[in-house]
Amino acid sequence: MLATAGNMKMSIYLETSIPSYLTARPTRDIRAAAWQQITGQWWDEARAGYDLFTSELVIVEASGGNPEAAARRLDALRGIAELPIDEETQVLAAQLIANGGIPASAEADALHIAVAAVHRIDYLLTWNCRHIDNATKKPIIRAICSRLGYSCPEICTPMELLTEGDDDVPR
Repeated sequence: MLATAGNMKMSIYLETSIPSYLTARPTRDIRAAAWQQITGQWWDEARAGYDLFTSELVIVEASGGNPEAAARRLDALRGIAELPIDEETQVLAAQLIANGGIPASAEADALHIAVAAVHRIDYLLTWNCRHIDNATKKPIIRAICSRLGYSCPEICTPMELLTEGDDDVPR
């Protein structure tokens, strides 16, 4: 899926936190409110510039919880291509756990990374900074992927993929 010179768009795997923050009801929690606003801004301004992908795991996770909230999440994901979770993906996820990239208690997080790596996705977009977009874990995750012959996607938040405007630059 890696984009090359030409008119191919870069690819993004949307982890479950993206549709969750995109469709969540407004909150008074300042961090969650900021993430909601940034996710909505990225969705409105930048998503069209990428080929979006998700997986059956995202669909399952997005389907859980409050039925109305689940319906909003699933509606946001409608039309986005689903990548399969096959044996190769499961093997890589197991290696991410066995080699200290992801804790055993976060198997789903290892699967998200593995799906994106196996399918050669350019970016994994997430707000999960505990296990996925964690500065101390990303070098380990990259090393495990590389050692096993995979290119690790760039793991980032929507904020990192927003285009800077002239008014974003400090003077």
